Amino acid sequence: MGKIIGIDLGTTNSCVAIMDGGKARVIENSEGDRTTPSIVAYTKDGEVLVGASAKRQAVTNPKNTFYAVKRLIGRKFTDAEVQKDIGLVSYGIAAHDNGDAWVTTSDGKKLSAQEISARILEKMKKTAEAFLGETVTEAVITVPAYFNDSQRQATKDAGKIAGLDVKRIINEPTAAALAYGLDKDGGDRKIVVYDLGGGTFDVSVIEIANVDGEKQFEVLATNGDTFLGGEDFDKRVIDYLVEEFQKDQGIDLRKDPLALQRLKDAAERAKIELSSSQQTEVNLPYVTADASGPKHLNIKLTRAKLEALVEDLIKKTIEPCRIALNDAGIRTSEIGEVILVGGQTRMPKVQQAVTEFFGKEPRKDVNPDEAVALGAAIQGGVLGGDVKDVLLLDVTPLSLGIETLGGV
Repeated sequence: MGKIIGIDLGTTNSCVAIMDGGKARVIENSEGDRTTPSIVAYTKDGEVLVGASAKRQAVTNPKNTFYAVKRLIGRKFTDAEVQKDIGLVSYGIAAHDNGDAWVTTSDGKKLSAQEISARILEKMKKTAEAFLGETVTEAVITVPAYFNDSQRQATKDAGKIAGLDVKRIINEPTAAALAYGLDKDGGDRKIVVYDLGGGTFDVSVIEIANVDGEKQFEVLATNGDTFLGGEDFDKRVIDYLVEEFQKDQGIDLRKDPLALQRLKDAAERAKIELSSSQQTEVNLPYVTADASGPKHLNIKLTRAKLEALVEDLIKKTIEPCRIALNDAGIRTSEIGEVILVGGQTRMPKVQQAVTEFFGKEPRKDVNPDEAVALGAAIQGGVLGGDVKDVLLLDVTPLSLGIETLGGV
């Protein structure tokens, strides 16, 4: 009996974990990274790139680089969410014969979101196999709590294409709660999972209860915005850098794809750095050139400036928190624990906003990029018989799947 791996198939990044000596651990991919960009690209030489290599050429190969396909999986082309996505992504989206939303390459070839997702899952599978030194055929994959049956089934199908028998699909907030060991301590309680990832934001209220000796995780309410995430924070930094450079040099870097790719990477790095330091310098030598010669970009960015640039984005996450609590019929004082998921929650200003709204410090002792994958691995361990002390019932009331999120 092989290991059942845990996979967090994210909108922006994915992550794989396994049970190792009774503990869940994340596995580094072939590039040595613990998370992998959920990006798949088809090059003109017919090569398929997955992860960091696809991300690196995204700006220069925009029509054949597919990202954030999680927003399309299991959805119809006519869905409001898909229609909104068409205006935002650089690649084509078209209706398949059965009405599903598929992506299209620059030469008109259609690919399903399941097929793209399968490439990412395949990389996760290979990552685990390289570490374990054996074939992996079974997995637990996580999905947002608001995914409906069709989205859950499509995620399972993606697993199948990747050569994985998906033993169970579990809710991301439930997986995060498992990673925090919230099934272990304490009696019945209600917790909040605040998940601000690269491409999406969601908040879930979960009740953990003992039901006949089994732990039941019931998602009481979920809300969020499927078009709000860390990438929007990056975009604010990019726009600021572009404007400053244009003021200084009179050149618009948005017109230069190579410069833009470098700016994108630099903006994300600067944002990350400002979570731990008060100021940073964005330094891009030879970023572009005009008739007078090469131009260099050198701009100082302070934490205070970054916070001012993204203040409204952080505010936008608070209203869904209010609605979720309201839908669950509870007050902030009844929340036993608030846990943070998603890389963008590392930003001190985000943590401050969460603390102010819920009136308590959020837990952040598990790596927010990895919590969901770790929880999926624990569930894999439960199913595989490695983990004895938890029986998990993950309940999603059907009514959750009806309302589409993202203000559409």
